[in-house]
This record gives sequence, C-alpha cells and structure tokens, in this order.
Amino acid sequence: MRRLKLTLGYRGTRYAGWAAQSPALTRGRPTLQHTLEGALEKSVGHPVRVVAAGRTDAGVHADAQVVAFDTSSTMPAVGLQRVVHRWLPDDLWVTDVAEVLSSFDPRRAALRRWYRYAIWRQGLPFSAWQGRSLVDDEPLDLTAMRQGAASLLGRRDFAALATDTTPGLWTVRTVFAADWRQVSQSLLIFEICADAFLKQMVRAIVGSLLWVGSGRWTAERFTAAIGSGDRRAAGPNAPAVGLSLHRIEY
Repeated sequence: MRRLKLTLGYRGTRYAGWAAQSPALTRGRPTLQHTLEGALEKSVGHPVRVVAAGRTDAGVHADAQVVAFDTSSTMPAVGLQRVVHRWLPDDLWVTDVAEVLSSFDPRRAALRRWYRYAIWRQGLPFSAWQGRSLVDDEPLDLTAMRQGAASLLGRRDFAALATDTTPGLWTVRTVFAADWRQVSQSLLIFEICADAFLKQMVRAIVGSLLWVGSGRWTAERFTAAIGSGDRRAAGPNAPAVGLSLHRIEY
C-alpha cells in the first residue's frame, strides 16, 4: 500500500457539505467525500476512504482542499490525475496528485489554513464569481470593517463564534491574518488565516463584520462580542455561497 495526496477544487453549491452522510441527513444531495471516493474507486479498482484537511459545510467551495488515501494501485500519480477526471463531475476537480509518506495526515499536518469570503458589490457577478460570491450592494464602511478584522489577530478563545456547542470543545485558535481587500469596484474579499477554525467560524466573523459595515455595530462592539465567549453575543452567519477554502500550508 502507498499513500497519495490529492489537491482538489470544487464548487460546493449542489453538495450537502464535505463529509459522507446518510441520504436521510443529506435529503438526497450528494456529498463531496462520497463523490470523490466513488471516482477514485473506479480509477484504482478497489474501495477508497479519503481523509481531508478540513470538512467544509454545505454550499462552501474550495480552491485547494487537500486529501489523502491509501491504495494498492501502481498507477503513477500523473496517470491517476488524468484517469480520475473521467469519473468526476464538472464541479469537482483534482489539480495535483503526489505520493507521500504513509504517516502523512492532511488534517494534523496542516500548519495554516486560508479562507476567503467574496462579496459582489455592483450588478450581477462575472461568470467566474457567479454562485461563488454574496451579492450585496448595500453601503459598507470598509474602514470600520478592517478595524474590526484587525482585532481578531492573535491567540484567543473564539467560543463566541462556535456553532458546535459540544461540552469540553476546545475553542482556542490562533489567527495569523484577517483583512478586507477591495479587489475592484465590484469585488470585495475577506481573507483570514489561522491554525484551525471552528465550525462555521468564518461565516460568523463575516456576518458580524457586515453588521459593523452597515453601521448596526461599531468595531468596538464587534471586538467585545468576540471576547464575550457567548455565541448569542455575536452576529449571524453569512451565507455559505461566498466562502471558499483557499489554501492550506504544510
């Protein structure tokens, strides 16, 4: 057996998230894990179970998700990349395949994860951003939003952004970067990098910062909400449509 590492991208719009689940839970929608495993099984000729760097939620996209799996196939990595695309749908693709040590764990080995949230500000999104950005043309105070984002930096308890309320859940994370970037008149992107993220943490941050941008909150109110440790004190989750797992550093 050997272990292969895959880097893949996807548009999560029609999927019930990353993790394989029972049809009753997904309401008939496919999951990304099940779809990928099915394509890999057809490619290598035996059942496959993949481990991912992170589990994205329903409707969330990825530019560079990383997964690993074990196989007895002797097919070269470049050959597998070519063959697996025969079995994958158009909204899920593999950008790289490499052989790695059998000890490689894409989740535990990850040092930093980058997410992006895209907001389209004027008219209809260009084709590349359709279904990948939140369309919102309401006036926003970008300076206040950037001030709020800056308060996220460092190592702290982000329990106020935790959707999962499992008792004993470790909610301390280190945020290395967080800022808003005006890419063009139409496109506004929030970028954040951390050692790990809580479930729906980025969407909660974006939803809260949009309250800052709209004037409903001040940047100071946002900072206080994050420090409260109470999810009820923070703002709503932004829709999944604008969120992408952008990059993972090892």
